[in-house]
Amino acid sequence: MWTARCNSRRNAHARLRAPLRALVVLLAMPLAPAAAGSNHDTGIRAAAQGIGDPLPGLTAEELAFFQAGLQDFVVRASVQGDAVIPGTESGLGPRFNLDSCAGCHAQPAAGGTSPAVNPQVAMASAAGATNRVPWFVAPDGPIREARYVARPDGSRDGSVVQMYVITGRTDAPGCSLRQPDYGAAGDPVTGQGGDPNVIFRIPTPVFGGGLIEAIPDQAILDNMRARAFAKMLLGISGHPNVSGNDGSITRFGWKAQNKSLLMFAGEAYNVEQGVTNALFGNEREEDPGCAFNPLPEDFASFVTDPGTAHAGITKFAAFMRFLAPPAPAPDTPAIVRGRAVFASTGCVLCHTPTLRTGKARTAALSEQPVSLYSDLLVHDMGVGLADGVSQGTAGPREFRTAPLWGLGYRIFLLHDGRTRDLGDAIEAHASPGSEANVVVRRYRQLGSDDRQALVAFLRSL
Repeated sequence: MWTARCNSRRNAHARLRAPLRALVVLLAMPLAPAAAGSNHDTGIRAAAQGIGDPLPGLTAEELAFFQAGLQDFVVRASVQGDAVIPGTESGLGPRFNLDSCAGCHAQPAAGGTSPAVNPQVAMASAAGATNRVPWFVAPDGPIREARYVARPDGSRDGSVVQMYVITGRTDAPGCSLRQPDYGAAGDPVTGQGGDPNVIFRIPTPVFGGGLIEAIPDQAILDNMRARAFAKMLLGISGHPNVSGNDGSITRFGWKAQNKSLLMFAGEAYNVEQGVTNALFGNEREEDPGCAFNPLPEDFASFVTDPGTAHAGITKFAAFMRFLAPPAPAPDTPAIVRGRAVFASTGCVLCHTPTLRTGKARTAALSEQPVSLYSDLLVHDMGVGLADGVSQGTAGPREFRTAPLWGLGYRIFLLHDGRTRDLGDAIEAHASPGSEANVVVRRYRQLGSDDRQALVAFLRSL
């Protein structure tokens, strides 16, 4: 009798799940795009007072590390440093994308993202270099890094292919490296339409990095399991990217591929500027004719001054850890209405408005609300946004839910900077296989006033 009842319940549940699964499949099918001009992006906010400031409540020592980190964050690198090019630090190249952290993370202040004028254009010939500007680098386009999806033998790649070399520079005599070949050209501003083996990323803003770092794994997992039925109905799943060593949740980068701010800093220093450091101690390019410095080029010294005692990557991490998140704009009727639309369409099921930090040694980071508008999970974004690159447990179509705090200041949108328009960015979330298809369907069914209110809310963040 008990077995019969269990079988009956299972059959009933199966009958219930079948139409729900069918409903999810039906709703997940993308609709035709909304009519052009159906909404208007109001554009970026003017930089508010306090943007780029440290977290409130830091101790004097923590504030000193923030300032030391900021100083290193903005300094330019050259091949041999101040001895050859005054005001620079050594270590640039042999291959690189730009010569400073703040060059990439500039909008609207140090720690942000791509500025309106792309510094990579002038970088091509800086200090006498003979680089050509790649087709995907435009004066009015975003800062980009390039990756090859596959190697010539067809095996998967995904690593950064730095665009510039130190050949011809006054501080790199004798170096004769050649730039990489990025294949057929496409649109230089959108980055679309070129060699399909080349994909792009733009800088992620690092505001509020310490608060994100201090969110416990369990808080991320609890949020992932919350509202499970609503997520199932909308076809939303998502999962954490995790460290292959200890299984803990990674959270920084477009695919949440980096565990900590220190790892994020060390990898970026090596990949973007070519500066070897304690985490990445070997040059990616080991041509002896282009080796000018002992390794690692960034290192800790045995002194007590916080400005010189610690390696650059330690100070970069401290700057990001203590950097405050942007404050949202004051509410207006349109912003309030847009916030409600953001919730009713289902955007909040991935862009979680608030998580919370755990206990931290830094009081300013301990048990604090984090209004990041992200669940820090990676989600399948479908074929339209797929870049073909896997990192950790994030697959070739998966990306971290981008934190939306500071969105009002961002000029270029999506992982590759293909658009400046929020409406276009929302539409790009829908394509075959995307977890956002149902949400975009709901967005397309909104009246024009609600769509405009949604844009007002997003640009207020």
